[in-house]
Amino acid sequence: METVYEAAGGMEGLLRLADAWHARVLADEIVSHAFSHGFHPAHTARLAAYWSEALGGPAAYSTEYGNETLVVRIHSGPGDHREMDLRAIACFDQALDDAGIGGARLRQVLHDYFAWATTNTMERYRSPDDVPAGLGIPRWSWDGLVAGDG
Repeated sequence: METVYEAAGGMEGLLRLADAWHARVLADEIVSHAFSHGFHPAHTARLAAYWSEALGGPAAYSTEYGNETLVVRIHSGPGDHREMDLRAIACFDQALDDAGIGGARLRQVLHDYFAWATTNTMERYRSPDDVPAGLGIPRWSWDGLVAGDG
């Protein structure tokens, strides 16, 4: 069976999606706050590599950049982010259109993944110091979170 990664267009499709999402969040008055401190020049490439690994593609993020601990520490912090999270998810859904990623089932699976990652994985810890070492990137399939992950 085709993986979610393959159905989304592989690395090329996920890079288009990461570019589109990044453009959307930078234009959003609420979500752009998360980038007000700046961001790595290869942010979209790193994001596409992360999504690739999470969605059944090659372990590009873990091989090139780090593990889940690094990602979660960057996103952990004090305060309620519910409005920002919901806006980031809306930007993701719009970015699916911008990136030309179609198919109702694929779009729903990608939405479910991004919403779960945004509201669960990235919100689990209130401080970067609370994030345990050695976390692996959670995997997502057509049926949701792969058992034993996240």
